[in-house]
Amino acid sequence: MDTTLQTQRLRLRPFRNEDLDAYAAICGDPEVMRYLGTGVTLNRQDTWRAMAGILGHWQLLGYGMFAMEIRETGELIGRTGYLDPPGWPGFELGWVLGRAWWGKGYAVEAAVRCRDYAFDQMGRDRLISLIRPDNHRSIRVAEKIGETLAGDVELLGAKALVYEIRKR
Repeated sequence: MDTTLQTQRLRLRPFRNEDLDAYAAICGDPEVMRYLGTGVTLNRQDTWRAMAGILGHWQLLGYGMFAMEIRETGELIGRTGYLDPPGWPGFELGWVLGRAWWGKGYAVEAAVRCRDYAFDQMGRDRLISLIRPDNHRSIRVAEKIGETLAGDVELLGAKALVYEIRKR
């Protein structure tokens, strides 16, 4: 689990224990969590368990979510990467940013790097992103990386749109 990806401004790397406080601040923000999972915020303990789950995904499947940090400062600003636990609708590319970093192009930059890595290094031919219908910011990110609406699914008790992209 030593995969690290870089973009012009970002480093995508495994989560570390010292990420807890910064990630807990992101997961504790109701606006950030509004469209994620069941829409509830996470306290510090639940955030730690979420980080452990992310690392476990890597251990069990060989891929997962990366901690997203600004290369210049090392500041943790969110997460991006892959989800595909048992029963999931497909190999998902997802992203979450702390609110302070919204609107700066970081989600698109990270998602493009992960998209290209999945196609070119992981041999994937299709990626999906599961997005709540009212999450217009995430829909714009999906569209900017070339994903198109392919349908919808029931996910964690609510409707999610399925955006997809196939390898060209």
